[in-house]
Amino acid sequence: MNKLAKVQNNGSLVNNDRRTDFSTWSSWIDNLFNNDLPVLTMSNFNTGMTLPKVNIWETADSFYVDMAIPGMKKEDFSIDLDNQILSISSEKSVEHEENQKHYTRREFGYESFKRTFNLPESVEETKIEASYKNGILNIQLPKKEEAKRKPPRTISIS
Repeated sequence: MNKLAKVQNNGSLVNNDRRTDFSTWSSWIDNLFNNDLPVLTMSNFNTGMTLPKVNIWETADSFYVDMAIPGMKKEDFSIDLDNQILSISSEKSVEHEENQKHYTRREFGYESFKRTFNLPESVEETKIEASYKNGILNIQLPKKEEAKRKPPRTISIS
């Protein structure tokens, strides 16, 4: 069987024989959505909504979730805990009016996001704290006493 190949601008070869790309039904479906329908799968469904960047880190006593969300107020956030699922969301509508000499221009906007995190059982749910300062939402998730790392110790031999 003769295989067709195309040379891209960067010099790499691309296989044009699509029959070799679909060894199984699932790979054919993946290829269909990833390569053949980019207009549908890459459309602007999220227009007006962005997900904030998140840093998650751990110390011996706690887990931390830091989210970069500038331009908000602490009242704009909702933080909920339900069955060890932490949900952080925000909804904010923006209205701006500009008066010119002959007309008035009004702009409306709406921003929202929701992030959820599955918490480990080692989190002490009653002691979770959150703060918002300089555009960073910080959530501290203290560990239960039995889950905290113990300091190393030397065991003597008898």
